[in-house]
Parts: sequence; structure tokens; C-alpha cells
Amino acid sequence: MVTCFSVTASRDRLYRYSFAYAGLRSVSTDLGDGTIMHCWVPKKHKHGKPTLLLVHGFGANAMWQYGELLRHFVPRFNVYVPDLLFFGDSTTTRPERTEQFQAQCVMRLMELHGVSRMSLVGISYGGFVGYSMAAQFPEAVERLVLCCAGVCVEEKDMEEGLFRVSDLEEAASILTPQTPDKLRELMGFAFAKPFKGVPSCFLSDFIHVMCADHVKEKRELIRAILKGRKLSDIPKITQPTLILWGELDRIFPLELGQRLERACCEPGEVQEVHQAPERVPSASSFQVLILITTSQAPVPRQQS
Repeated sequence: MVTCFSVTASRDRLYRYSFAYAGLRSVSTDLGDGTIMHCWVPKKHKHGKPTLLLVHGFGANAMWQYGELLRHFVPRFNVYVPDLLFFGDSTTTRPERTEQFQAQCVMRLMELHGVSRMSLVGISYGGFVGYSMAAQFPEAVERLVLCCAGVCVEEKDMEEGLFRVSDLEEAASILTPQTPDKLRELMGFAFAKPFKGVPSCFLSDFIHVMCADHVKEKRELIRAILKGRKLSDIPKITQPTLILWGELDRIFPLELGQRLERACCEPGEVQEVHQAPERVPSASSFQVLILITTSQAPVPRQQS
């Protein structure tokens, strides 16, 4: 039987090699309650370095989110890159689907690795989880970077037309694509200038390797984000925070970044909202380093 070559699987192996080459190792940790968390951790934690936790958003897994940025962080930090529950090799038999539960699992994971203080970067859904970690464990999270994380979204925003999708079920079907057409639709939302003319066979390959597992659970995660969500119920955080946003973001509009800056961060503790065309600004790694390594100097506003 002839096995077809998979571009996606090959790219995944390349990311695994690059993470190992950067000095990280792949570890799965049993939290003891039916929950297993996978994480890329330093082969040797160096106590003279600060710790940086990188939390991914919806998509394939943590490697695909941070593979291109890793080189900026490893020389200066002890870097930890977990897979959130139902992504990569992380899973649970427990019924909870909220970002609060995800945050608690990540915190338990870090404690089991002996880490009690860290700075954190969260992209999109990872920003929801990171924000919840900062709110629940303020003594553990020192600084926070939120990239295109619609933490301040409310359930009524969907009904009032803030988003380009008509309802939550449509959003869930796009964010967990199972057909090439749905993946093209997701690419159209995720990129200011999406790739054109990608053959369906490549898209099907990506879906088969990266999107076929835990579809039901991932859609439950999406539903849990909006269910009964009100701005008045979202706790404020007090950590120094940098907000990065794509000004053309079609998944979480820029308005949500501005709302986050106004409503959820203590005055004087948030850096200005930085804008760029893409959902994850290409200059974000440099800006992140400035925030995390500088306690007082503000980050100049990026010109779009």
C-alpha cells in the first residue's frame, strides 16, 4: 500500500525538530484527575533567567503558533509552550470547557514543573486563558501580553452584529474547519491578505492532520466563551499589560481591544493598544521583549 506524502505532517516534524534544537523538550504531565497536559519545556531551567509562558490560540497546536517566534525568546527566557486542552497532545475527561478551567490546568502544570512566577503571552483564545490566569493567580503572573484576544466580548455582541458571522454555530464551524471551503473561509478571516489559489488537496491534508481530532470538544470551548458573558462580570487585572491587535482583524474586531484597554486593566498598568494589519503583528516579538524586560519605559505606539 502506498502512503501519500503529507506536507502538513512534514511541517509538523520540522517544528518538532526546531523546538528540540532550541533547547526544549516535549513532556506530557498527568494532572491526576483525568487531565493530561503536554508542554514544551526547557531541557534545563536556568534560574538566572526569567520565565516566559507562551499560550496559543485556536488552530493546530502550540508549535504552529509560536514556531516562527521561538528564536526571539529562547536566548533571554526559560520558555514554556503548552498545548491547551484538546489541542496537540493535551486532553481531559472532565466536562469543564471554560477558559477559567484551562487557566487552572496550565497553572497546575507550571507548578508541577516548579515554576511559580512567570510572564505570559497569549494569542487570541490563548489570551482568554492568559487573562484568566492573571486574574486568578496575580501572584504568579508578573506581566502580560495579549494579542488579538477578545476578552471583553459579550454574548450580546453576536446579536448586535459586531462580528461578520451570523451566529455562534457558524463561528464554531469556521474555527474548527472540516472541509477545504471552511478552511479557506477561516484563512479569509485570519489574514489581512490570505493566500489565494491553495489547492484543495493541501487544505484537506491540513484538516486531516491538524483539525480532525476533538472537534466536538473544541466547539464546546467556543460556545463556552460567549455563553452568558457580560463585561461587568469580567475581573480587572493589575499586571503591566501590553495589548497587540491587528487593525483589520475579522475574528475579534479592534473595538474589542480598545474595550479591553478601557474596561479591564487598571489605569496606568496597560501599555497602549498597538495596531498592525495582521491578527498577529509581525513586530510583536520585539514589542513583547520590550514590555517584559522593561518595568517602567512605555512602548512607543507602532505606526500602521
